[in-house]
Amino acid sequence: MSGATQGSVIVALDVPDAARALDLADRLGDEAQIYKLGLELLVGGDFWVVADTLRARGKAIFADVKLFDIPATVARAVTGLVARGVDFLTVHGNQAILEAAVTAARGRSRVLAVTVLTCLDEGDVRDLGFDCDIPSLVLSRARRALEAGADGVVASVREAAQIRATLGSRLLVVTPGVRPVLNREEPIDDQKRTASVEDAARAGADHIVVGRPVRDAADPKSALATINSVWRAARRETS
Repeated sequence: MSGATQGSVIVALDVPDAARALDLADRLGDEAQIYKLGLELLVGGDFWVVADTLRARGKAIFADVKLFDIPATVARAVTGLVARGVDFLTVHGNQAILEAAVTAARGRSRVLAVTVLTCLDEGDVRDLGFDCDIPSLVLSRARRALEAGADGVVASVREAAQIRATLGSRLLVVTPGVRPVLNREEPIDDQKRTASVEDAARAGADHIVVGRPVRDAADPKSALATINSVWRAARRETS
């Protein structure tokens, strides 16, 4: 990953097809350096069309495919993603699954372990069978990710500070569910553990992921420019 993308805001291309994804990328221009491509584009069949086009433009690709399967299958999937040149990829799972992903990546793509999805709250975690609170679960998963050799974790802003305080800078922390201040009083859709851009910087996040506040803005480039400006200023204040 080039120096130009260090600490960049990651833009989520949560759209169903290449036409809409590349139209948004065209409108964002140089304001966006890293794009997150996920399951919507994958099942729509345009994931690699978009990824290859953006890579040809010098953009970094975050493959948010949340791999979760037996270690051998995850390893083969990671090998395929690495061969296509993705910069980041996400993996769920236990120690063996994470270790398989890290071994297959061979340092060519950054493996990010998913901790607890930002759409889940304490009740959801209990419903999944975990007998602990979210901060404890996130920290346990972060420790396992570090032991497995993962490059980083995906965690909400609410747990990022705890990861930093406990594990220092040994893991990248990528935080989704970030909302600009101007949107914080609006309905929060399906994201339950959200926070502002400034909150993420204070918590020690390395990257934030922003989707709907950019995608659904009347002027996406202006919206992203504002987020970028706030993010850079907040990171300077906390460095």
